Amino acid sequence: MYALPYLQKYKGKATRHTCPQCEVKECFTLYFDGNTHQPINKRVGKCNRESKCGYHYTPKQFFIDNPDLNETTRQACDLHYSKPFVARQQTVVPIGTIPFTFVERSASYKSNFVRFLCEILSNEQMQAIGEKYALGATKNQEVIFWQIDITGKVRTGKIMQYNPETGHRIKHESGAIDWVHNKLKKSGTLPKDYNLQQCFFGEHLLGLHPEATVCIVESEKSALISAAIFPDEIWLASGGINGLQEEKYKVLENRTVILYPDLKAFEKWNEKAQMLNSLFPSPLGEGSGVRCSVSTLLEDIATLQAKAKGLDVADFMIKQLKNIQPDKTPEKSLIQSRFSPELQSMIEEKPALMLLLDRLELIEV
Repeated sequence: MYALPYLQKYKGKATRHTCPQCEVKECFTLYFDGNTHQPINKRVGKCNRESKCGYHYTPKQFFIDNPDLNETTRQACDLHYSKPFVARQQTVVPIGTIPFTFVERSASYKSNFVRFLCEILSNEQMQAIGEKYALGATKNQEVIFWQIDITGKVRTGKIMQYNPETGHRIKHESGAIDWVHNKLKKSGTLPKDYNLQQCFFGEHLLGLHPEATVCIVESEKSALISAAIFPDEIWLASGGINGLQEEKYKVLENRTVILYPDLKAFEKWNEKAQMLNSLFPSPLGEGSGVRCSVSTLLEDIATLQAKAKGLDVADFMIKQLKNIQPDKTPEKSLIQSRFSPELQSMIEEKPALMLLLDRLELIEV
């Protein structure tokens, strides 16, 4: 039975090769035959430097270019296939950017997402993260999470609607997410061939704080709540479990990075950490230019129920913050747990959860 070719899975720098076009080492991913699980050809693959090189030679094109290969040879093609190869010229398209005036015009706290945050954060915390991350809002009270790169260029904005009471996303007809660049393309403000290349949410803060530890979470919500509680670190959001893409890594060079994956993403993000450490070796050959680690805190303290839900750091913080009631009387505090029943159950099953609460300094006084 025929199996489709696939890109080689990352298992250390030995699985990344020299690109045949730009000749940069450890940036080229080979295509493997789906049946033999062997490389199809040493030139058949994809360069991870998509914006600077763009080389991508697919198995389909390889066999079109080499019609003399028979079916048997196609399934077990020699890695050192010697037929002359002429790489097609790749046109490097500039990264698309959006005028900063759109960020300025959208600046607003009048979103349902901010309404939710105001219930669990102080005014000072809310103002600090609102200004840091340039939060915007639409007329429909959707929040705009702007993606501004390390040079201050605006790549796009993620538009999302939230329930102001629960803080959960609300889906609409086309899903839970819309994008500023899509809206501007439809209006004719941006060209139809706008070259979107996403960056980390919060990436612009890297240049402002070159010595700070960089903490990366999946969602923008988690990054904002974490930044409000731990303002000394830079909190970035990848935008999802698959948002840690190699083309984003360059901005992390020579930084100390801690990844905080959601409970269902630990293994995948652990692989990403290994890749990140291997991509930027120290110029002196001593250690890595990136010092990346993966937090195991949630893995250590989470219950099976929490793991099944795929909770993240923000979920734990929100549960605790919601139970800090400044108007709660001492009498009630004596007879009521300051934790919700669900969180209290987690603590009883996993006492180490208190380490997280203590580390986040969320103890009620």
